[in-house]
Amino acid sequence: MKEMMKRKLFEQFKKYHFEWKHLAVLFMVLIFFQLLVSYINKVSLHHLIDQTENWYKLDSAEKIANLTSTSIELLMETNPTKKTYSAEERRELIQAFNIIFSQQILQRNIQEVCLLGEIEGQYYAIDNGQSLFDFFYLDNPRLLQTEHVHDEAIGLYKELEENIRRKEQILSLEEGQVYKVFVPLVPRGEYFGALFMRIKPDFGFITTQITSNYDETALIFSALILFGLLAMFYISAYTVRERDEAQQLLFKERERYIKEHIAHQKEALFTKRIYHTHHKAEKIMGFIKEDLRNLNPNNFEDIRHRISQYANFISRVIYDMKWYDPPLQTIRSPIFKTDLNGVIRFIVDAIFQRTSSQSEAVQFTLKLDDRLPLVNINEFVVWEIIEPLIQNAIDHSKVETIHVEIQSHYDAQNQLGSIRISDNGKGIREDLLGKEADGIQRLFLENISTKEEGRRTGYGCYLSYQIALRCGWKISAENSSAGGASFIIFIPFGKISRKAPGTHEKNEGTQHAI
Repeated sequence: MKEMMKRKLFEQFKKYHFEWKHLAVLFMVLIFFQLLVSYINKVSLHHLIDQTENWYKLDSAEKIANLTSTSIELLMETNPTKKTYSAEERRELIQAFNIIFSQQILQRNIQEVCLLGEIEGQYYAIDNGQSLFDFFYLDNPRLLQTEHVHDEAIGLYKELEENIRRKEQILSLEEGQVYKVFVPLVPRGEYFGALFMRIKPDFGFITTQITSNYDETALIFSALILFGLLAMFYISAYTVRERDEAQQLLFKERERYIKEHIAHQKEALFTKRIYHTHHKAEKIMGFIKEDLRNLNPNNFEDIRHRISQYANFISRVIYDMKWYDPPLQTIRSPIFKTDLNGVIRFIVDAIFQRTSSQSEAVQFTLKLDDRLPLVNINEFVVWEIIEPLIQNAIDHSKVETIHVEIQSHYDAQNQLGSIRISDNGKGIREDLLGKEADGIQRLFLENISTKEEGRRTGYGCYLSYQIALRCGWKISAENSSAGGASFIIFIPFGKISRKAPGTHEKNEGTQHAI
């Protein structure tokens, strides 16, 4: 089961043909997506670092402020305000307060520290140990003279005092990268004010280190993927090159085989065409011999013209034996000026009505339009088109008395001529009148005939149709409502040459050209 699935998968994969450009595009797409993924991951990492850093900055600022206020409260708790202090004790306590303030200012992240409060409607800011001692430990503390350096902090405290006093919770404000923290100061359970700290935490070194480590990891990862893709690209390209070389050899072998096959087909068709026409040449040779036996001074001109036409047809047949596909200029050329009505009369009079048995059983009616222009087609090529169609009408009629009507017509407005060959026979089977996918009626295909099977048939209509195509003409077949079949040859005219009197005799020398 697994082997079957693998085989099916391999067969599906074989349908796709990868070239160098496909692999190159695939390689570039993978590189692009790798860079895109790296960029997205880096942006996401920066976003995460920013969020984490903001949270940590706020938490760090609040912890520092809370620790400072706690230190002040503990110091005040351990040194009650009602106690009388000596000069030495006072100095030590003031120094302890100064240490608390100064140690915070020494940190580069802390920009401002002060203790905010309000006495009798006047707001103050304490930022040193002496002022703090005077305020808490003297019986009659003097009003503090605040400096303008803390005006912003005092203004914020005025706005937030009620909220801080009511909740007694840490309140933080963020302005860009600066955090302004208010911590309620409640020594011995009594609210005295709030400790204010303006802090600008700086964790850029951490961000730089994380980003640097990520960039190194991404670079190593991208390099590994790049080298892996390069290795895959090289291996795939090498494999594809070997496969292409093998396919080139296969294509050359198939090309040689197809050429040989076409050559064999042409040779077979050439042989069939010769077989189909050689008996016509034999019949024409018999007519020539008969005319020579009957030659006398009274019929010399008629027989000379007839023998000349016979000889030219034999010459054309022999010429056709030299080529699979005769050159186009030997079929149609401006040097040819062929009278189609004259060719029809000659074929009927000098071919079909010369046989006594056929002349009694076959009757011809000619309705030829004298307006039909000359055509630039070799007369004997026209003979090869019309003669098999007339012969087909006689052979397939299957009636005792065969009546063949040949009609030519010219539509001057549309510059279109036509030749209709009709008979009174049984008609053509409907399946033969049907068209194939390429629009050709089945009757005009090779090896298709209404004769009995087993005989070498099916080339008359086929050869007429193929030769007509090379002349730029078209042939169709149909059954008439009165019975019998009709072959219609459509002849388009572009720049045409009008027929002049005596055309047949005047152009006789031209028609001798092969």
